[in-house]
Formats: sequence, structure tokens, C-alpha cells
Amino acid sequence: MSALAGEGNAVPAGTPLVEATGIVKRYGPTVALQDGRLTVLPGESHALVGRNGAGKSTLVTILTGLQAADEGTVRFDGEPAPPLADRDAWRRKVACVYQRPTVVPELTVAENLFIADIAASRSTWLGFRRGRRSGSRPPDKHSINRQPLGRGGLISWRRLRAEAAEVLDTWDVHVDPDARTADLQVEDRQMVEIARALSFGARFIILDEPTAQLDNREIERLFTRMRALQESGVTFLFISHHLQEVYEVCQTVTVLRDARWITTAPVAELPRAALVEAMAGEAVAERSASRTAVAAGAPVALDVRGLRSESFYEDIDLTVRHGEVVGLAGSSASGKIALAESLAGLHTPTGGTARLDGRPLPFGDVQAALRAGVGCVPRDRHDEGLVYGMTIGDNATMTVLNRLGRYGFVGTDRRRDVAGELIERLDIHAEGPDQPVSDLSGGNAQKVVMARALASDPRLLVLINPTAGVDVKSKESLLSRVDSARQDGTAVLVVSDELDDLRRCDRVLVLFHGRVVAEHPAGWHDHELIASIEGVDHG
Repeated sequence: MSALAGEGNAVPAGTPLVEATGIVKRYGPTVALQDGRLTVLPGESHALVGRNGAGKSTLVTILTGLQAADEGTVRFDGEPAPPLADRDAWRRKVACVYQRPTVVPELTVAENLFIADIAASRSTWLGFRRGRRSGSRPPDKHSINRQPLGRGGLISWRRLRAEAAEVLDTWDVHVDPDARTADLQVEDRQMVEIARALSFGARFIILDEPTAQLDNREIERLFTRMRALQESGVTFLFISHHLQEVYEVCQTVTVLRDARWITTAPVAELPRAALVEAMAGEAVAERSASRTAVAAGAPVALDVRGLRSESFYEDIDLTVRHGEVVGLAGSSASGKIALAESLAGLHTPTGGTARLDGRPLPFGDVQAALRAGVGCVPRDRHDEGLVYGMTIGDNATMTVLNRLGRYGFVGTDRRRDVAGELIERLDIHAEGPDQPVSDLSGGNAQKVVMARALASDPRLLVLINPTAGVDVKSKESLLSRVDSARQDGTAVLVVSDELDDLRRCDRVLVLFHGRVVAEHPAGWHDHELIASIEGVDHG
């Protein structure tokens, strides 16, 4: 197979390169996409924007052939999309460069360029490469079927490097073919993935949050490369939370909201305020409920000064008073979660200080942070919040075992009593403390995580996406715990992508590229907050 695939058959002028219409995708009772539409013209950079949960990721999985739509059609160059099982045909049509690299870091650039299926061939390739000097045959053709072969069906490493250099040169990617991919900068790894996709013949590249790990200089270099590739006939679908980037590099934008297509328009004809309004919907006219402001004389619980962590956040100053609820908002790459996790003891910042009630807050030690008075609801209850092989009582009391007995022994009756009180306090619908936590619904499981955070009577409560994946009733129950904590004098830090979670806050700080760029007191308009999150300046 040639390193450079052909351009494909000619299509009538004006035919969309990609066209998706009437896309519907359901997961059980959940409708992930109700009316997905997208029309991308050849050679353009087309933005796809929307708040979290709008349906962007679902549409991408359908556009890349990872799953089939329940209803609707996808066409490339006017022709129906290939069958899902024909992965080679899909690779010739489209590729997605994700925020997290899909290259194999232990392999060279050249080797990565010629792997057909990264996921299936990582271990196979590594094992084969170690023995390549012995004249071993390449791995199974269904795992890797693009490597140039020499005599006897063996891989020709000289040709592989030469053809890799040709691919890189064709697409103006200045990377050494023999370089270990793990040693490359993020922007160079992205360009290797793009070059790899183009070598299959694909001319439609989806970039999913490509600037999330890049600084301003690297972002500008990426955009320069994108413009050059567009001039060579490459088409991009650009997904980003940073709307100023949409205006800088894209010609057309499509907005999804609440799993539906809202609008498609030329970027130059859509004012930023109108774009934010399209993303926010009717809620732009609503205001947050008013509340009595925290007294200026209320004692400061959390005092953060100059906190920074390489690649995540920098120069963070913030305070949270006792009885105050402060929100942290921002895109997935804003650094808000890393900051909250640092305060909960999960990470160690590279500089700055944080004090809780005047005492230094320990970093990088969850148990020490717990002893210092920090309670935390982590961002993912499945991986970080619950031990599914244990009971509700075991999970709920995990942070207070020292209170349940003496000399390292836990009193069974005492644990059951404390767990029963927490079940009642959080309104957890369960048979009792001895019921396996794995039996619970998502909402009740999240209440167990909240119960564990509250069990230690924390002075600082850090909540990360506290209502993610729960039903409306459970969400209201969980948020009422935030109100109760405020009334008890607890300092609360809420990190969330959900506007309803942030409405409970006395004020919301917005992070953008690792810095606090705005502060909104209670009563903010949705479109004002979203504009700050997306980096849009309405001033």
C-alpha cells in the first residue's frame, strides 16, 4: 500500500464533503442526540460548539463510524457512509484527533504512521519491534497492514523510514521520523496524528479540543498549520470551548444545544453575543435567585495565594469564608478540576500557599487533607468515589473510622448507627447500611459519596461535579445539602459544568487557561457566565 493514498473520485462542485441529517441516538431511555445536523463544505474549517451534554461527542462518534445512528443519514462526498465494519473505508474518509493522543508513545514517529489500528496493535508492535533484528515477520495483517515489506515478506525498516519522511514532508510536518513519539511536544504529536490520517486518504479531520494542552504560542502555530493544510484541500471540524478561537480559525459554525441542532452560520455574520445566546438558549433571560450576601466580617476559612501547578493553573488567589459557597467554572481545559483536587489533597502544586483556618493546607496527601478538615466529593463516583465491593455503610463511614472504635478496631454496631444517620440525613433510598452500594441507582450512589464527605463534619467541602449523572429529584436533594452546609457555617467550593449547580453559589469564579479571569456575584445571567467561560469579552 502506498504511503500516500489517492484523492478519490471527483464529485460535483458544491457537494458537501460531509453531510449528516436527522441524526438520532439513544442509550436506553436517554436521548443523546435528537436532531443532529451538520453540513461541511470542502476546504473549510467548520466549528462545532455547544455546552457539555449538547451532543457534540455523540455526533463525532457517528461521523467517525464508531457507532451507528438510530435514525438519520451520514454522507461523504454525496455518497452514503461506509458500513461500520469496513474500518479501512472509514479511515479513508475521516479521522479524529482527540484531546488525549492516540499514538503509541513508546514507538517512533515512523512506526506510528504505519499502524492501521493503534488499539489492536500496541502490544503486538512493541513485541515485534524488540525482535526485528532477528528477521521476524510483521504482526497479523488485520492489526497492522500498512508497513512497507521487503524480501520474504519482512518489514523493510529503511523503506518505512523513507516513506514516513515522505508523508511528513508532503504535509509539512517537521518531525524526525526516528524520534520517539513520547518525546515530542503536544502540538507535534497532534500533527503526526493528522499526517497519519491524511496518509490513509482522509481529507476530513476532526480536532477535538486541540488547544486544551497548548500555550498561546503553540496555539498560533497549530492554527498556521491548519490554514496551510486547508490550502492543500484538507477540511477540519473544529471542536472547542474557546469561542475566540472559533472566530480566529473557522469560517462556519454549527451550534448544538440540548441534543438538537440550533443553527449553522458563517462565523463572520454571527456576532459573539448571538453565538453565546444560541448556546445558552432561552435561559439567557433568567436570573439566579437572590440570596443574602455573606457578611463581609465572616471569618475566612480558605485562603489561597499564588497557587500554581505546571500545565494546569497559575497565580490563583481566592478566599472562601465560613458559610459561603463559591463556584469554580470553566471549560474542561481551564484547570478548575485540577485546582479543586489540589485543595482536596489529590495533587501537589508547584508553588503558592493555601491555608484553612490559618493553618497550612497539606498537599498531595488525601488523609492529611481530611484530618485538616477537608471533605471532598470527587469528580467520578465510579472510579474515585465508591468501592463497589463494599456496603453502603462501609462507603459512607470510610472517612470516620477513627470515630467508630478504639485501638484500630471498628465497632460494627457503631458503624451501622452512624451509617443509618447518614442514610436518613441524605435521604438515601436503600434497604439499610448493609446493602451493597452496587445495588443503588446513580442518584442514591452519589448521595452515598456526599454522605461520606459530610461524615467528618468538614470545615471546607470541595464538590466536583456533585450532580453529574443523577436524576432531577436526586439533583435537588444533593444541592439542598449545599444549602445545609452553608447554614452550618461550612465553607463550600463547588466545581461544576452545570449552571444549576452554580446557581447555589454566592459568587462564581471563572478560570480560563489556568487563570481566574472573571468573578460573578449571585444573580448572574446565564449568557454572562457562559461568555466568561468561553473567553468572550463583552466589555
